[in-house]
Amino acid sequence: MPESGKGLLTAIALATSLGMASPAAAQQIGVDEDNKVVTVGAFTPVTGPVPFYAILTHAAEAFYRHLNDNGGIEGWTVRYVTLDDGYDPARSVAVTRQLVEDEGIFALSAAVGTAPNVAVIPFASEVGLPMIGPIGGASAFFTAANIFPLLPDYGWSAASNVDYAVNDLGLKKIALLWENDELGRSAKRGFDLYMEHLGLEPAESVPFDVSTTNFSAHIRRVANSGAEAVILFGSNANLAAALKAADLQGLDVEWFAPFFAADPSTFRLAGDLLNGVHFSSWLVPVTSDDPQVAAYREAVGKYYPDDPVGVFGLNGWSNAALFAEGFRALLA
Repeated sequence: MPESGKGLLTAIALATSLGMASPAAAQQIGVDEDNKVVTVGAFTPVTGPVPFYAILTHAAEAFYRHLNDNGGIEGWTVRYVTLDDGYDPARSVAVTRQLVEDEGIFALSAAVGTAPNVAVIPFASEVGLPMIGPIGGASAFFTAANIFPLLPDYGWSAASNVDYAVNDLGLKKIALLWENDELGRSAKRGFDLYMEHLGLEPAESVPFDVSTTNFSAHIRRVANSGAEAVILFGSNANLAAALKAADLQGLDVEWFAPFFAADPSTFRLAGDLLNGVHFSSWLVPVTSDDPQVAAYREAVGKYYPDDPVGVFGLNGWSNAALFAEGFRALLA
C-alpha cells in the first residue's frame, strides 16, 4: 500500500480512538473547546544514559510550534508538555501519571524510548490514555489496544538486516548485539525467527546494557564466533562504542544498525568508523524536497538551531505529525 494510503488509514483509526464522539465530549481530558486548545504530552530523557535522545523531543516540539504558528489544526492550538524521565522505565510511568493528573493531557505524543513506552502501557490502558507515535519499535505496540505506532517493529528491522546480509551479501555467520531491554528484545525476536526460517544458527548473541560504554568483551565474543556480520540494536552511543572496540581488536565484519543511528549525532561519536555501516530505514532522506521534510529542516533551524538536522530529528517530527493528522481527522 502506498505510504499516503497508510497515513490516511492510520489517521482514520487514530481519530476513532481519540474520540468516539466530538472533542466537546472530552472537556475533562485535555480538550478545551472554548479556547480550542488540546493538550498532549511526552516523557523524554533529558538526563540518564541517552540524553541526546532529547533531539527527538526538540523536533516534536518544533513541529507543534511550527503548526501553531501556521494556524494550528483547523484553528486548534496544541499545547505540548514534556517531562524528563532519565530513560528509566519506572520514572516514565511516574511522569506519565504526572502528565495525566497534573497537566490533564489528552494523549501521549512522540514519547521517547522503546522500553519506557512499553513500561507505560499498563497505566495508559488503565486510564484510557492513547499513545500516539511512541518513539520506539517494540512488538507490544502492535498488539496492545489504543497504541498507534509510526515506526516499524524492531523485530522486522532486524530481520530485514539478516535478509540483506544473507541474500544480497552472501553471508551466513551473523552475530547480534542487543540492548537488554525491550528495544533489543524486540529486535532479537525478529532476528531469531528469521534466522530459524533461513535454517541458520546465530554466530553469537550478546546482550548489553544501554549504559555500556566498553564493548571489548562483547567484541571478543563476536570475534571468537567467526562472525562475518554483526547486527547491533542499541543507542547511537552503543554503536559508536562497539565500532571503536572492533577497530581496536581488528575485527573486520559487515556492520548493521537500526535507522535511527544513521544520524549526525552518531558520526560525532564514531567518526569515519561509521563508513560502511548498513542501516535499515523507513524515512525519506532529510535532504528531500518533500514539503514536510523541508518544513522540518526550517523549523528545527528556527527553534533549535544548535540541533543537527538528521534522522533523529525527522523521526521526532514525523511521530508528532501523526497526532496532528489524527486530530485533524477527528475534527472533520
